[in-house]
Amino acid sequence: MASTESADRMLADTSLQDQLSPWWGRAAILTMVVGFIILILISVTAYRNAPPIPARIVTQSGAPLFTADEISSGQEVFLKYGLMDNGSIWGHGAYLGPDFSASYLHDMALYLADQIASQKFQQPYAALAPENKAAVDGAVAVRLKQNTYDAAKDELTLPIADDRFFAAEQQRWQSYFQEPARNGGLKADLITDPTELRQLSAFFAWTAWVAAAERPGTSHSYTNNFPYDRLAGNQPTPGALIWSVLSIVFLLGGIGAVLLVSGRFEDIGWHGDFRAGAGSLTQKAGTSAQRGIIKFVVVAAGLFFAQTLLGGGVAHYRSEPGDFYGLDLSVIFPSNLLRTWHLQTAIFWIATCFVAGALFVATLLGRGVPSFYRLGMNVLFAALAFVMFGSLLGEWAGMSQWLPDSWFWIGNQGWEYLELGRLWQILLAAGLGLWLVLLYAAVNPALKDPSRRALAIFFLLASLAIPLFYVPALFFGARTNFTVVDLWRFWIAHLWLEGFFEFFVTVVVAIILQELGLVSRRAALRTMYLDAILYFAGGVIGTGHHWYFSGQTEMNMAFSAIFSALEVVPLTLITLDAWPFIKMTQLPNSPAARHKWTFLLLMAVGFWNFVGAGVFGFLINLPIVSYFEVGTVLTPNHGHAAMMGVFGMLGVALMAFMLRETVGEAAWPRIGRLLGCAFWGLNIGLACMVVFSLFPGGIFQVLDVIENGYWHARSLDYTATPFARTLEWVRLPGDIIFILFGSLPVVLAALVGYVQLWVDRLGAEDAASGGGRGAAGLNI
Repeated sequence: MASTESADRMLADTSLQDQLSPWWGRAAILTMVVGFIILILISVTAYRNAPPIPARIVTQSGAPLFTADEISSGQEVFLKYGLMDNGSIWGHGAYLGPDFSASYLHDMALYLADQIASQKFQQPYAALAPENKAAVDGAVAVRLKQNTYDAAKDELTLPIADDRFFAAEQQRWQSYFQEPARNGGLKADLITDPTELRQLSAFFAWTAWVAAAERPGTSHSYTNNFPYDRLAGNQPTPGALIWSVLSIVFLLGGIGAVLLVSGRFEDIGWHGDFRAGAGSLTQKAGTSAQRGIIKFVVVAAGLFFAQTLLGGGVAHYRSEPGDFYGLDLSVIFPSNLLRTWHLQTAIFWIATCFVAGALFVATLLGRGVPSFYRLGMNVLFAALAFVMFGSLLGEWAGMSQWLPDSWFWIGNQGWEYLELGRLWQILLAAGLGLWLVLLYAAVNPALKDPSRRALAIFFLLASLAIPLFYVPALFFGARTNFTVVDLWRFWIAHLWLEGFFEFFVTVVVAIILQELGLVSRRAALRTMYLDAILYFAGGVIGTGHHWYFSGQTEMNMAFSAIFSALEVVPLTLITLDAWPFIKMTQLPNSPAARHKWTFLLLMAVGFWNFVGAGVFGFLINLPIVSYFEVGTVLTPNHGHAAMMGVFGMLGVALMAFMLRETVGEAAWPRIGRLLGCAFWGLNIGLACMVVFSLFPGGIFQVLDVIENGYWHARSLDYTATPFARTLEWVRLPGDIIFILFGSLPVVLAALVGYVQLWVDRLGAEDAASGGGRGAAGLNI
C-alpha cells in the first residue's frame, strides 16, 4: 500500500513538473488565429483583384485578335505540354527556358518602338540617335501603361495597329519549339498545331498586358511593374523599396527580442535541458511493427537516389541543352519531364520519410500497436507506391501527348510542384487520411496516460495538418485565373510543404529526443509550443512573399514583406542550440552517441536551415531584391540549400534513426559507415553546388537583369553565353560528390538494413521451427 502511494506521489510530482504555463497555449492559438485571418484576407483580396480576362481583345482599329476562351485554352496548352517546367510566367516556373510573359512584353515594346520611330523619325528604332531613342522609349512606356480595358464592354484594346504582330508572335513560338538546343531541351517540334500556337500566343499576350497596364486606381501594373523592362516602362514601385526597408527593421527587432528572451529565460529552446537520461528506448532491436516500417525507408532512399540523378540531368540541360554527351536525350526524356520528375520525386521521398517517421514515433508514444496496425501499414505502403509511381508514369504519358482528353486527370496537371494529375492528388489525400487513422490508432493509449497525453495531442494535431492543408491543391483547374492558381499553389508549396511539414517534423524530433531520455517532457512540449508560436507569427502570413508580382495588390506586399522577414527570427535559436547538440553526442553512455549520425544530420539541418532558409531566403524575400531576382538562379540557390539542407537532411536523419532502432548491433557498423559517408557526401556536395555555381550564378544573372532587363537575363542572350554556361559546368563536381558519396550510400544503407532484417527474421523462424524455414507472419 505504501509503495503504491509513493508511486502515485511520484507520478503527480512528475506531472506537475511537466506542466507549462497556460499562456504557451494561448499565445500559440492567438498567433495562429491572427496569422490565418490576415492570410485569408489576402486570399479573398486576390480573388477580388485578380487581373481581368477580357471577353474580346481587339487592335486599335477595332479588328478582333482573340477571345477570353482562347486565353484560357492557351493556358491549357501551356500546362498540357509541361511548359511551366521549361519557362515561367511572371517569374514563377522553371528556368530552362525564358519567362514567357517578359519575352512577349519586350517583343511588343520593340514592335511599338519601331512603329513610333518610323512615324516620328522615318527610321528604325535601332538606328535612332540617343535623344530620339529616349523620346520613343517614353512614348512606348505611355502606350503600354495605359489601361485600355473597357469593363462595361468587357473588351480590351491592345496598343498595336493590326494583327501582324500577333501573327509574327505565333511564328516566333513555333520556331522556339523546333530545336532542343534553343529551348532548353524540349522535344523537337513540340507544338506545331496552328490552333494551339494561336491559343498559346493569346495566353502569353494576356500575361504581358497584365504585366504592363496600370491597375485602375494605381500608378503601377497588375503585377506591381514586374518584370523589370525599361523600354516597357516597368520600374520598381516605391512600395517595393519602403516595405523592404521596414522588413529589415522588423527582422532586427525580432532577432533582438528573441535573443533578449533567450538570455532572460535559460530554458528557451533545447540548450537549457540537454542531459544523459534514460528514455523508454532500449538497445534491443525494434518491434515487429517497427521493422515493418523499414520498407518505407528503402523506397524513400531509392526515390532520393533517382531524384539526384534527375537533378543532374536537369543541370546538364542548363549547361548543354542540345546534347547529353553525344546523345539527344530530349527524344525520350525532355528537360521539362526530367524537371517534373525531379520536383515530384523530391516531394515523394521526403514525404515518405516523414510518413514512416510518424508511424515509427506513434509506436513509441503508444507503447504498442493494435492488431490491424501492420495490415494497415502494408495497405498504406501499397497505396502510396501506387500513387507515386503511377503519377510519375502519368506525367510521362501526359507530356508525351498520349492522353489527349485526360491529361489533367491522370497525366501531367502542369502546375509547378503540383504536376501530378488530379486523380493522383485525390488518391494521395485519401492515403494521407489512412495514415492519420493509423497514427490515431497507435497513439490512442497515450491519450489515456496523463504523463503522455500532451505529447500525443500535439503529435496528432501536427499530423492532422498534413492531410488537411493539402486540400487547397484541389481548389483550381486548368482554366482558372493564373493569379488565383498561384494563390493556392503556394498554400501548398509554402504553407503545407515548408510550413506545416516543418512544424510536424519539429514535433516528431522533440518526441524522439524525449523518448531517448535526452530532454524532459516539459522541454519537448515547450519547444513544440515555441515553434508553433514563431511559425504562426511569421510563416503563415509570410506565404505571401511568393505573390509579390503574380497579380496581387501592394497590400499583400506590405504584410508579406514584414512577416516574411520574421521567418528568419526562429532560425537564430538554432545557432544557440548548435554546440549543445555536438556535446550531447559526446556524453558517455548517451543515447545520442548511439545515434551519432542521426544527431549529426540534425546538426546539418540546423546549419542549412540558417544558411539556406535564413540567409539565402531572406536575401530573395525582400521585395526590392525579389523584383530583380525572382526566377533567376538565386531562387534555386535558396531552394536547394533550404529544401535539401533542411527537409532532405531531416529525411535522412529519420532514416538513420529508424535503421538504428531496428537493425541488430552486429550489422550496424556497416550501416554506420555508409551513413557516415552519406553525411559528408551530402553536405560537401551541397556546399560545392551552392558556393561554386548556384550563388555566383545567381548574382551574375541578377546583375544582367539590372543592366539589360529581366527578359534578357532569362533568354539565351544571357544563359547561352560562355560565362553563364561555365558557371553551370562548375556545378558538376558538387553534383558527383552529392550523388556518388551522398545519396548512393543512403540507398546502400537502407538495403543492407532491410536485407539484414530479412536474414534475422528468417533465422529466427528457422530456429523456432527446428530447422524448417518458414516466412509465416513475416512483416518486413
